[in-house]
Formats: sequence, C-alpha cells, structure tokens
Amino acid sequence: MSIVLALPKGRILDECAPLLAGAGINPAPDYADEHSRRLRFPTNHPGLDVIRVRSFDVATFVAFGAAEIGICGGDVLMEFDYPEVYAPLDLDIGHCRISVAEPKDAAGLTKLSELSSIRVASKYPNVTRKHFASRGVQAEIVALNGSMELAPGLGLSRLIVDLVQTGSTLKANGLVETDIIAKVSSRLIVNRIAFKTRPDEIGAWIERFRAALIRKCAA
Repeated sequence: MSIVLALPKGRILDECAPLLAGAGINPAPDYADEHSRRLRFPTNHPGLDVIRVRSFDVATFVAFGAAEIGICGGDVLMEFDYPEVYAPLDLDIGHCRISVAEPKDAAGLTKLSELSSIRVASKYPNVTRKHFASRGVQAEIVALNGSMELAPGLGLSRLIVDLVQTGSTLKANGLVETDIIAKVSSRLIVNRIAFKTRPDEIGAWIERFRAALIRKCAA
C-alpha cells in the first residue's frame, strides 16, 4: 500500500519544492500546475503518492488517515489541534503570523479591559476564542473564509483575526495589526497510528526530510 503525502495548494506548494527535491521526491510534473485537474500524483518512488489539497484540509486528511504524511501550516494545527496528528519537524518555510487587526483610524481605541464581548471576523474561530478568552473577553465569531479585510469597514465586525505575511493586504484596506497571536511556519506532520503500524516506512521519510532540512540550513 502506497504512502500518501498531502501537500497544500498555493504559496507553500512552491516553497516546499526544494525540500521535496532534497528528500529525493520527484512528483509528476503537473502536481505544481494549478490548472491540472488531477489531485493525486505518482512520484519517482512506487510506494509514495502525492495529493494536492487546500491548505486548511491537509491536517484533516492526515488526522483521519487518508494521508500518512503531510506538510501543514502551524496555523492549521493550532486551529484544529488534532490529537491524531504528530508534527516532528518544523520545515522553516511558510513563515507568517496569526494577528489581530482593526481599522487604522480606530487603532488603540479598543479597550478590551472595558469589554465583555467583541465581534471578530476570522477563519480561525478556535484560535480567536482562546485568544480573547485569555484576556477575559468573549469573542463573537463571524466566520469568513476570505475577504476578511472588508469586515470592519462594512460593519460586519470590529476586529479581524487573520494570517499575515507582509501586511500589505491589511495596509491596502486601511487596517493595521494590533496584536500578534502567534508566529507560525509549516511543519511535517504524520498520522500517529500510521507511524505506529508502519514505523520503518514513515520513519524513513521523516529522516529524509530531516536530512534535507539540515542541508538547506547549512547551505
């Protein structure tokens, strides 16, 4: 039975390409083609296939055993916190942060100590609730999967919690970061049961990625 490696679509797919090569993994060329309709791709290893899924779904595929290994952002691991997922390696790619942001004109005017609840737009409801609960505030979540930056200006929420890389999108929409919840990067993750039942195979792939990461850091 082939081992399945789940990779995230988008920016991280490009960033993980050198690590895949360093680990000796060469997927079919169209795995990086956003226009390809295929979602599962063979590699140069008969016992390893690659699947390409939404970044938010990588952890779910691994947690439920549909994929044995994956590359997943730390933000996704924080949000879902699957006990079935083990994250042995920080791959030092996909660096960004989960941040609170609000309109520039209102920056510094939100006094959490004076509030019992606040409306926040985010695709990270669990992370957001925990963050504000730690400050004694109940977060009323407006669940959005995109265009988060529009929410405050249209009266949908007072704040947003979103993934930020450069901050240029926030700036372009009149928002500023007012708090950083966590700095995150992408990690190699494995299914715990698969690791227990196929330790030699899974362990060998972990070590391939570890060696590729060491060579990358030494370069």
